[in-house]
Amino acid sequence: MSDDAGPLAVTLFSELLTADQLLRNRLTKVLPKGMEISHFSVLNHLAFVADERTPAQLAKVFHVTRGAMTNTLSRLEWAGYIHIRPDWDDARRKMVSISPAGKRAREQAISAIAPVINRVVSDVGTDKVRSVTPVLRDLRRRLESLD
Repeated sequence: MSDDAGPLAVTLFSELLTADQLLRNRLTKVLPKGMEISHFSVLNHLAFVADERTPAQLAKVFHVTRGAMTNTLSRLEWAGYIHIRPDWDDARRKMVSISPAGKRAREQAISAIAPVINRVVSDVGTDKVRSVTPVLRDLRRRLESLD
């Protein structure tokens, strides 16, 4: 490791953490009333995969505890955004899917956050965003492999 790698790493992760906090704060303000970023993230994932998932699978995808995922899923189910049913092959497991109301809530959330993220991308410049995206993806993958 070169002499400046330590300070560079600290600066990089400080910028990432600060950007994450600012983004979460901004998105929380524009999400539909009662929706949290964790709710949107789960709805977005379920809509993208277009298939059922177990709570354990979702917890693994989002790198949270099963308890934290259970809490999020309970709130989403209460809102009518997801369906939770027993697994027909193993009654101990549950299966989670997005409901039509959840799909609508996800679309509302996307409509609310799109102007914010589009403005940031526009201000930074699409070329810069394209160039940094592979680096951020590589960082994410390397962090995931530490588990």
